[in-house]
Amino acid sequence: MVEHTRRTVLRSGGIAVASVPLAGQISPAGAEAAAGTEPITVGPGDSRYRSLVLRGYNRRFEGRPEEIRVAMSTEDVVRAVERAVRTGRRVAVRSGGHCFENFVDDPSVRVLIDLSGMTEVDYDRRRKAFMVEAGATLGEVYRRLYVEWGVTIPGGTHPDVGVGGHIAGGGYGVLCRRDGLSVDHLYAVEVVVVDRTGKVRSVVATREASDPHRDLWWAHTGGGGGNFGVVTRYWFRSPGKQAALPKPPGTVLTFSVDWPWAKLDQETFVRLLRNYGEWGERNSAPGSPMAALYGEFVCSSRPSENVTLTGQVVTDSGAERILADLTGALHRGLDLRPEPKTTTMPWLHATRYGFGGGPAPFYRIKIKSGYRRRRFTDAQAAVAHEQLTRPDFDYGHFFINTYGGRVNAVAPGATAVAHRDSIFKIGYLVGWEDAKDDDRNLAWIREFYTKVYAASGGVPAEEGGFGAFINYPDADLADPRQNESDVPWHALYYGDGYARLQRVKARWDPRNVFHHALSVRSA
Repeated sequence: MVEHTRRTVLRSGGIAVASVPLAGQISPAGAEAAAGTEPITVGPGDSRYRSLVLRGYNRRFEGRPEEIRVAMSTEDVVRAVERAVRTGRRVAVRSGGHCFENFVDDPSVRVLIDLSGMTEVDYDRRRKAFMVEAGATLGEVYRRLYVEWGVTIPGGTHPDVGVGGHIAGGGYGVLCRRDGLSVDHLYAVEVVVVDRTGKVRSVVATREASDPHRDLWWAHTGGGGGNFGVVTRYWFRSPGKQAALPKPPGTVLTFSVDWPWAKLDQETFVRLLRNYGEWGERNSAPGSPMAALYGEFVCSSRPSENVTLTGQVVTDSGAERILADLTGALHRGLDLRPEPKTTTMPWLHATRYGFGGGPAPFYRIKIKSGYRRRRFTDAQAAVAHEQLTRPDFDYGHFFINTYGGRVNAVAPGATAVAHRDSIFKIGYLVGWEDAKDDDRNLAWIREFYTKVYAASGGVPAEEGGFGAFINYPDADLADPRQNESDVPWHALYYGDGYARLQRVKARWDPRNVFHHALSVRSA
């Protein structure tokens, strides 16, 4: 178990690395003595360098770090950060590598800490919580938690995403309408931080009211990654329960419904989105029986053949009745009534497939986001139809994911996730292969976004849909040429919680060691 000493030796490229005790607070000196070996360090002359640099998801950005430190333990991270601080070099951290902006893969980053070696999932008897190392992927976390303990966390849909950044940004996915966000079950976090004197240490912060480090825990319940330090471990335990997390369903009903673009003129498309939005307005309250359903309405631009709604319903909730309620609502007033394709499968099997479309890994990517408190207006839906059917464009996506339910039962200030009154999470995504097409694709997605939110300065700052999702980071929101509203980028991401995040930043990262284009700034 976690509180006991574990020692394993791994070899990579002829370098032996020891994993040492994983419990408690660690000082740099203690870490050095305990580990006894140096972590894996890869530089530009190493044959492994290129592979590690290219682990990032978005090919628009490519870093050129002087060294990549592949951490196998918290102690490795402490030493890597200590070395970066001592030599005055900018440091960044990567877990799964799915960041959409250049927060990690930036030429100014000289030391890259790679957490892909920290993948342990275990049960900590002392904390009565489930421990997950920050380099583990969601797919592996789901598998280990379920197979070994029969529980899960309500996280994201892509099995290859690393938990490090996913949890820090809030963590949402298929079960969030039923069980809340991942951070609603976060009990503790271990973070490697740097104080005002430059001393590096690891700190464990919990949600206990008596914990003097509680503010650091709170900041990692939606405050975003790369802001306060390097997260090395998370502990999960549902509030008010001892040693408990949600039990996933044994089986789920997966479904997909396709509407051919050839039969979706603007009027029909607008009506379809209106129907979907109205269903969400009726069925997204906490405790709604329809919270057993999760859906992703993915509108890929033509020449894609179809607009598709995919998702799943918890089987023992009356899945067929719930799905029939949704499809009946979608087809209200329409002659087009495609039948859903359905399959009942074990929950763990379903989690391995993921959802939705989008560019393959290693494309050049740009993403934008928004939340919806109410459905899109018909005028906004018409903008979507116009952008998605442009004859001069061929690879963009617009998706509307179900949200709300149990997510909205938590007060905004209880975690750093500010958007606790929304019913949909919205995404605008474009991917392409060649750098020569950068301007065309960026222009398309920026025009799309600006037109949808034309009434609120080109950003989601309207009453019907306020805010953006920090795990879909968009540096355009901090650019006055793209954000013409009077709402700053940090209010869109964090609402009124930003001032509190600034105080956490001032306390735990006073030297601003951890920063990027949208990082929290000290007050």
